[in-house]
Amino acid sequence: MSQIQQAMAIYPTNHHESPSPFIDIVRLRSAYTQIRNHLLTERVSEGHWVGELAASALATATAVSALAVATKYKSPTDSVSPARDADDQMIHQGLSWLTTQQNEDGGWGDTRDCHSNIATTMLVEAAFHLAGVTNSQHGMLRNARRYIDQCGGVEALRKRYGKDHTFAVPILTNCALAGNVSWEEVARLPFELACLPQSWYRLLGLPVVSYAIPALIAIGQVVEYHHRTPNPFIRFIRNAAWRPVDRVLEQIQPLSGGYLEAIPLTSFVVMSLASTERADAIVTRRGLDFLRNTVRPDGSWPIDTNLATWNTTLAINALTAAGEDVGQLDCWDWLLSCQFDKVHPYTGTPPGGWGWSDLDGAVPDADDTPGALLALAAWRDSPSFDMARLDELEHSARAGINWLLRLQNRDGGWPTFCRGWGKLPFDRSGTDLTAHTLRALYAWRDLLSPRQFRRAVRRGMEFLARHQNQHGYWLPLWFGNQDHPQQENPVYGTAKVLLAYRDLGYWDSDPAQRAVKWLISRQDEDGGFHSGPLKSGHSLEKKDATGLLANIEETAVAVEALLAMYREPMIQPTLLKGLLWLTRQVEDHPAMQASPIGFYFAKLWYDERLYPVTFTTSALGSAVARFSSLPTRGPCPNDIPPSR
Repeated sequence: MSQIQQAMAIYPTNHHESPSPFIDIVRLRSAYTQIRNHLLTERVSEGHWVGELAASALATATAVSALAVATKYKSPTDSVSPARDADDQMIHQGLSWLTTQQNEDGGWGDTRDCHSNIATTMLVEAAFHLAGVTNSQHGMLRNARRYIDQCGGVEALRKRYGKDHTFAVPILTNCALAGNVSWEEVARLPFELACLPQSWYRLLGLPVVSYAIPALIAIGQVVEYHHRTPNPFIRFIRNAAWRPVDRVLEQIQPLSGGYLEAIPLTSFVVMSLASTERADAIVTRRGLDFLRNTVRPDGSWPIDTNLATWNTTLAINALTAAGEDVGQLDCWDWLLSCQFDKVHPYTGTPPGGWGWSDLDGAVPDADDTPGALLALAAWRDSPSFDMARLDELEHSARAGINWLLRLQNRDGGWPTFCRGWGKLPFDRSGTDLTAHTLRALYAWRDLLSPRQFRRAVRRGMEFLARHQNQHGYWLPLWFGNQDHPQQENPVYGTAKVLLAYRDLGYWDSDPAQRAVKWLISRQDEDGGFHSGPLKSGHSLEKKDATGLLANIEETAVAVEALLAMYREPMIQPTLLKGLLWLTRQVEDHPAMQASPIGFYFAKLWYDERLYPVTFTTSALGSAVARFSSLPTRGPCPNDIPPSR
């Protein structure tokens, strides 16, 4: 008898009753307690969560290239120094780590669990060439070149990114610096436009997204330096703009030296400036310090420094879903301190938003800001909240709400960073961002006038309805699935939008009902959920006959979304299987293996160690809260111990 059959055999199977007869509540609570305690032990001494992003071959390759180029162009006085020796050691360790990450097909993926891709493989090849380490790795590089050629080389890279030059041009620049491609292959970027007022950027039709202004400047300059434009008028303009855009690059660089706290973006800037005889420029030096400070003991680099703010709000909201008294947590002052209280120099957005981290390079955005607002609402509603702090809390929340309202696009949806940048990927309005924002607005609706609230919600819901696929799913902006035919993650996107329909009371609407039916269709026989893979020739809606490759993160968000309809007979078997699947993962795999579902800037994959823990805590905790009236022999903990 299967585990599912065993669980169903414990209780009567009347499908017209509440799903409670299907749930082994003792086992469910035990699994929740285990994963909840795991999550709480992940806090740092200050009381919040930091997490850990996966080591990235792509980030490591770009960092090694930047260090190698900077070393090559350093002034003679720096040729022999402790810093030079340390950089050489980092280059050596980074290359050694990369040699262990090559896939059997000769290519590299972004993380250890990623399929090979043309972008990362070309960057790794370039890193070895720039470091002058080719003879000793001849066989490895031969296999890499074979993979690149089989994929289609430069044309395949361009096809991967389409009209978006944000990442294709920096990759080709890196390869041109290594001598692997001709400068003729590298598109020119209009870096001189960065001299114009920041508020004009969205009107200029730039070939890069809003967060890539440092790349526009530095890559544009290095291409012009090594491959001068033949047009004398443009040459004159670019010569005149060179120093002013240098000042822009310096002004928007955070104190940490890392643009967006992102290793690849910062590395591209460093290698570009260094190769144009500016290895000693302040921007280059700060960027190098950032790379030195973010390298890991094994010689690798992650894609970004950390997601501390995002991980903390995810954890708080997960514990809230289970009915925990999150007011007992000791991270609230830290979370309030993460809110930006000045106009942000990078995007020009006003005060009030939150970024993904408490570090200097984070930028306020429309996913972390709603997450923080939902967490603050949970604090306000917790039994142990100190009402003496209500004014302070509402002041912070009002600033966050106003920040979001100003960001809403004309199409009714919310973009990530800047209003009006709608043409390129990761600048358009996103369904996951819009749904998250709508939930935050609802949680703080008392701070809005009825007219403000109704208008923002109406436009947001209309955006979501327009962008629902005809089969019922929604596609998110910031998460993907590498096994999906288009590398999308409709399970994550659909679940996140359904949470907004749940909170705002639209669960009985036609879009929600169609989404629920589609989500149910993505469950494997074992109970897990997954956006792929599908056999060649199968449509997204046709289930793979071999079964789906489920992962913890997608299963957890799907189960949490479906719990809103837990009394519906249609949902009950799906919920049972999903909860049992998650319970088994907690019982059998306490380490909770993360999957690369994170979709970073420009199609860069990552996984985050805390995602499976946090998402599972939220799903199982939501189930415990739903079924808490059932008799049980196991306690549901509600006392949050102090952080370590």
